[in-house]
Amino acid sequence: MQFNIQVTNKSHEKHAHFICEIMEKAAKVRGTGIAKRKPEYIKEKMSQGNAVIALDGDMAVGFCYIESWEGHKYVANSGLIIHPDYRKKGLAKAIKKEIFELSKTKFPESKLFGITTSMAVMKINSDLGYKPVAFSELTTDENFWKGCQNCTNYDVLQRTNKTMCLCTGMVCDFKEM
Repeated sequence: MQFNIQVTNKSHEKHAHFICEIMEKAAKVRGTGIAKRKPEYIKEKMSQGNAVIALDGDMAVGFCYIESWEGHKYVANSGLIIHPDYRKKGLAKAIKKEIFELSKTKFPESKLFGITTSMAVMKINSDLGYKPVAFSELTTDENFWKGCQNCTNYDVLQRTNKTMCLCTGMVCDFKEM
């Protein structure tokens, strides 16, 4: 299969609704949370060039976007999603590499972080230079943590005052690379 992976722009906004649908379906299937986003939010990331999309012809088959926290002290590559028909073909890894490089270029002074329950994502992140960390080493920005509210495991995060959850926190410090 051939994929066209590219940094987004305004022309990709037509795919926002479809991407949001895939994200929601994947969260239900996995029984874990993917921060639910509205198409308007995804369109904003696309038009800012803060996202990467994978296309098969004119169909969106993969996506990931950049979020920043605490005045760009932290950035996250969020919402990694692959259309179910395109999984297990190396597409997630290719998208993560592309969004990682975009993040490093746009935010070289930032720490890149993420939280995930996916072993595949943890492996990709490790290969890119992320290290597992305690939640205390992640952003304290409340807007980031609000994104966890749609997760079925949110009660764990609340009970522990955001010190632990079923997700693994991972950080990559570009300044240490």
